[in-house]
Amino acid sequence: MSIRIASLQRYPVKGLSPEPLSSVALTKGDYFPGDRLFAVENGPAGFEPDNPQHQPKIKFLMLMRNESLARLKTRYLDSITTLFIEQGGREVARGDLSTREGRLAIEAFFRRFMPKELRGPPKVLAAPDGFRFTDSRRGFVSLVNLASVRELESVVGAPVDPLRFRGNIHIEGLAPWAEFDLVGKILTAPSGVRLKVTKRIERCAATNVDPDTGLRDLEIPKTLMKAYGHFDCGIYAEVLSGGTLQAGDSLDREQGALAL
Repeated sequence: MSIRIASLQRYPVKGLSPEPLSSVALTKGDYFPGDRLFAVENGPAGFEPDNPQHQPKIKFLMLMRNESLARLKTRYLDSITTLFIEQGGREVARGDLSTREGRLAIEAFFRRFMPKELRGPPKVLAAPDGFRFTDSRRGFVSLVNLASVRELESVVGAPVDPLRFRGNIHIEGLAPWAEFDLVGKILTAPSGVRLKVTKRIERCAATNVDPDTGLRDLEIPKTLMKAYGHFDCGIYAEVLSGGTLQAGDSLDREQGALAL
């Protein structure tokens, strides 16, 4: 069995648009680099940076309830810690998220952009070291099998953009849904990366939203349950050994290894 990495992407701000990557350097025990570094609190959520605890995603702006976010195209430049937001092809906001002034600029934009969807003042939160704003407490790296998405298209009867599933690594070379058989197994890359597949990813209504138009145009979880008897699409993994991944790299199941 040989799996090929089709694409890599990160989501610097929870709920906002993806950023494609040509390569990424993974570190043992750490999260996917640059992923879910920030979230926008939708009214007070009780998050404490000095004692970060996993919070339900409903406490933040997110596609499951705020599909209008998909109309925004964002990019985050690590070198200047700045978030840029575009709407309709023009820049509508930018802010250095390492500064109070920059965070206030982004928060002011969301007040203007979606006032009726806010439960309280929006607040930009930054993840402390060793923490990320992932949906799962142990969602270190997420993988989506493109063959499963294509199979789902045939059931839905419409195109399904794999970006609906907001995965870090899109993979090819597996049969549809064969990624579920990898739970408990270890995948290796030529650079020495070792990924322990830990669990399937249960999907929510965020996947109903078209990532380009922001329209809630499909019923992905309902279709998954009706056709397959589950809500799952994709898998989570933990990084056992670090190294670099690139689009086009192979991932192979480690033989004779037990993922404890």
